[in-house]
Parts: sequence; C-alpha cells; structure tokens
Amino acid sequence: MIQSRRTFILTIFGCLAYMLNTFGQANYDLIKAPDGKNVTISSLDKHIKKVMDSAKVPGLSIAIINDSKIVYHNVFGVTNTETKLPIIDESIFEGASLSKPIFAYFAMKMVEKGVLNLDKPLYQYLEHPGIAEESKEDYKLITARMVLSHSSGFPNHAKGEKIKLPFRPGTGFLYSGEGYQYLAAVIGKLHGIGVKDDLNSLFQQVVTKPFGMTNTTFVWNDYLSTHKVFGHDTNGKPTQNSPKNGWWSGKTFNAYSSLHSESLEYARFIIALLRQEGLTSEAFDEMLKEHTHFKEDNPLKKAVGQTGWGLGLAQKPTKYGMMHLHTGNNHDFQSYMMMIPKKNFGIVFFMNGDKAIPFIEGLSRMIGPIF
Repeated sequence: MIQSRRTFILTIFGCLAYMLNTFGQANYDLIKAPDGKNVTISSLDKHIKKVMDSAKVPGLSIAIINDSKIVYHNVFGVTNTETKLPIIDESIFEGASLSKPIFAYFAMKMVEKGVLNLDKPLYQYLEHPGIAEESKEDYKLITARMVLSHSSGFPNHAKGEKIKLPFRPGTGFLYSGEGYQYLAAVIGKLHGIGVKDDLNSLFQQVVTKPFGMTNTTFVWNDYLSTHKVFGHDTNGKPTQNSPKNGWWSGKTFNAYSSLHSESLEYARFIIALLRQEGLTSEAFDEMLKEHTHFKEDNPLKKAVGQTGWGLGLAQKPTKYGMMHLHTGNNHDFQSYMMMIPKKNFGIVFFMNGDKAIPFIEGLSRMIGPIF
C-alpha cells in the first residue's frame, strides 16, 4: 500500500513537471537573448513598463521562449484607458494577422490527413466567384502553396471588386488576406461545414486543443464576451471589444485576421513549431523553407531585411539563424511573433493599441533585435 501510494505521488509530480515544462512558465530568474546575453526578469519587467509608458501602449500580454520552453510571461497595463481595469493573465486580444501562421499550420494538418493537396489548383475544389474575366485562366493555376506563401496574385482584400491578378500565380509576391480566406472556404467545403463556427470547431479539435490553447478562437463566444479587452485608437481612446461595435460579425472564421488569443496560449503554438510537434518533419520543412523569394526592390526587404516567405511565416536571415516572423495589425489591436529555431528562441506579444513598432524598438534595446 505504501509503495503504491508513493508510486502514485511520483506519477502525479511527474505529470505536473511535464505540464509545466510544456505549457506553463517555470520559475526562471534569467532570460537568454538570441545573442546569448542574460536578462533578469525584474529588469525586463521594469524596461517593458518604461517602454510602454514612452510609447503609450494601453495594455500588453507578452511571452518569451528559451530552449523551447516558456521562460517569461507577464501582462501589463489596462483593458480600457477610461475604466482603468487592469489586464489579467486571462485577458484576450485580437491577434489580427497572427491568424495566418496558425491557419497555415491548420492547412498543413489537412494536407497530412489527405484532405488537401498543396499543389492541386484550388478551383478544382471550389471555384472563386469574384475573378475578373481577364484573369480567369491564370487564376486556375492558384494552389494552397501559393496562397500560404502569398504568391497567388490575390490582393490583400478585394472589397467586393472583381479580382485582377497583377502577375502569373507563383511568379511574384503580393500579401493577401483574400487568398487565405479562399483557402479557408476550400477547407470548409471539403468538410461540408462552411466558414463559420463548425470550421472553428474543427480548427480547435486539430490545433488548439492538443496544445492546451483553451481559449484561442477564430469566432466569437461567451468567454470572449467577458475577457476581451478594448482596442484603442492612435490617440489612446477606447474603440471596441465586441463584434457589435467592430468591423467583424463574430460569426465568420476569418483565416487572415479574426484569431483571438493571448501570449501564453500563442507561445504554446510557437513551442510546437520549435519542437516540430503535430506534423511530420517533412511538413515542417515545407512550412519553414522559402517558397516566395523577394526581389531586390521589395519594400519589406529594403525596410527590414526580410527575404521571402514560407508557408504562413515571413523569413529574415540573422547572424543567429533564420528568423521566422509575423506581424498583426487590426489598427486598434496589434501583435507580433517570431522564432529563431537555431536558438530555440521565440517571442510573442499582443497589445490593445497601435504602438507595436515603437514597442519592438524599445524592447530590442534590452534583448537585442527581435524584428
């Protein structure tokens, strides 16, 4: 009986240790930056508060990953600059375009299940109703690979107008939320469920549930109604925290922008990418290798040194290894994620304002370039 009880207790402790190592934040005192510099938790907390005050960031949720583990997680600021209610660990933010990397992972799950073929023309699954006559032949070349690497030629948003492709699909780069939503519609069609709550349920079943991302969602729910923070305009005035006051209905799975999450949960997704969990190594190779190479005059290459796009993630060579990154910008909400697999390093933050760039600049002064 004593031995049985001791074995039970050891098993429980082992499970708790695994969960903490995989999903939670351990009791770390130091954070290692990509350049190897050690930063104390207390100094980072103070620096973040200083940068937020300087940049006028209303509220923030941030996590940092070392050795494929969450070594830092904290929240700062307020949910609403008028009510002054504090951000808490459970506060939820709009992820904006951080939707795209996790949707790309979802699409790769569909590829591995044999539901979707990366290189089969999407019109063979579902015809797009908004293609201009002069582009109908070229549009038939568009594949999931092209959509996920932004080489389809689709615009960011068609805004109800007929889509005219500026180049032959697969031969150029044009960032496109429209393409991502087309692919979401294809996946919905293949499952006979459309692009609303049922698609979100499928996404949660195959992506967020296995990673313990309990409250991450593409569609509105009761949890969001009580935990979502307010967005803020460029002057720091509260805008909205629900679909009734925003541009999004709350009912549609917007693959390009409607993800709602927070840093601790999204960091678990980054860890899965770093550890290559949930997909085969071949699938991760496809996600992380370059599919679209930027020309020399590409604005992103000239401005920040990005050189191309994988499936769902931008790429930037650094002296510490290839950085895979994505920004998110819904204007009153902004976000950012990046990882450097060679260093097993990652960072993600969500904010309820439009000050991501000055915040990144300020944070980089403490832990080195992260963008």
